[in-house]
Amino acid sequence: MFLEFFKILRLHGLKISFDEWLVLMDALDRGLAGNSLMEFYYLCRNILIKTEADYDKFDMAFAEYFKGIESVDEIPDELKEWLSHGELERMLEDMPEWAKELDLDTLRQMFRERLQEQTEKHDGGNYWVGTGGTSPFGHGGYNPAGIRVGGQGRHQSAIQIAGERNFRDFRQDNELDTRQFQMAFRKLRQFSSRVDAAKTELDIDATIDATCDNAGLLKLVYEKPRKNTVKLLLLMDSDGSMRAYSRLCSQLFQAVNQSNHLKDLKIYYFHNCIYDYLYTDPYIIDGRWTETEWVLKNLGSDYKVIIVGDAAMSSYELTARGGNINWYAWNNEPGMDWLKRFKRSYHKVIWLNPIKESRWTHAWGARTIQMIREVFPMYELTLDGLDKGIHKLLTN
Repeated sequence: MFLEFFKILRLHGLKISFDEWLVLMDALDRGLAGNSLMEFYYLCRNILIKTEADYDKFDMAFAEYFKGIESVDEIPDELKEWLSHGELERMLEDMPEWAKELDLDTLRQMFRERLQEQTEKHDGGNYWVGTGGTSPFGHGGYNPAGIRVGGQGRHQSAIQIAGERNFRDFRQDNELDTRQFQMAFRKLRQFSSRVDAAKTELDIDATIDATCDNAGLLKLVYEKPRKNTVKLLLLMDSDGSMRAYSRLCSQLFQAVNQSNHLKDLKIYYFHNCIYDYLYTDPYIIDGRWTETEWVLKNLGSDYKVIIVGDAAMSSYELTARGGNINWYAWNNEPGMDWLKRFKRSYHKVIWLNPIKESRWTHAWGARTIQMIREVFPMYELTLDGLDKGIHKLLTN
């Protein structure tokens, strides 16, 4: 089954063994992908792909093989046309006033009441837990202040997602687009120390000086080799509003991942704010996480910490227990408390924000941006901002 697909995957440079392929076939026999091409896309990638560096190759192969295949996940063009002619605007006009601004306690109480009252599946509308509509509970609809219950964005097909190649900059063979970021990270080399060993490393500056002093006759000067002593913890906001900055963040990710000036590198992901768990991949999936407490206890204070995120969210996500918008990952401590714990645990922490600095005071989320700026020094995620942030990590 799908033997041609297997060949295409291999042609794109993916090292997939027959054992892994048989595991995928077994998963399909067990119905784990249902009848959905979208579910097959994620199932296939989860089983066959071992590193995010290969996600782009997988997307290219997937789009090539399944091009033109229709999926039940796709929204028909007729429906898109219908929505584009006023229906979506009418739905937003019908949104009740309370849906536009809710505090977390009110939202939780309303959610509990809906669960007690509701006895059947519901789609659309502005009240019940369901799909679509403008209710603050469920998924697939529109409400800026709600609780998502299951589901994921369904406005694109698996082929469209693969075709977007959102992970092209995670590829390890893509160097040109990240070169300037890499140059900025080289400044961390100043933390390196000299190894107590023979002088085997050519000191170019000293060689030039010695040659000049020697009337132009070449005189080589050697120095003891350096030992990388920099430990870096990179925490990246993923999904949601950060999708708009995926390319920029991918370039940063690759620059850090390819750096050879680090003794140790740890990368974790979060959504909006850091809570009880840090995720091990950018998909923020239930169970694919490490306890934040473990990170704080096992990664010492000598780690330099770079947090990347737009810092834009509802204020209760920072100030309330259970403020995490992912309902399954209840946070026992407010997000702000977790951020302050990082500040206490690590001497060097900076926050890089992809939103232009000129908009920090009036963009959506300006309030939470300011709250986080009071905890960490924040810099714009540009070459200039990164340069300033690295300088901050270097200074006392």
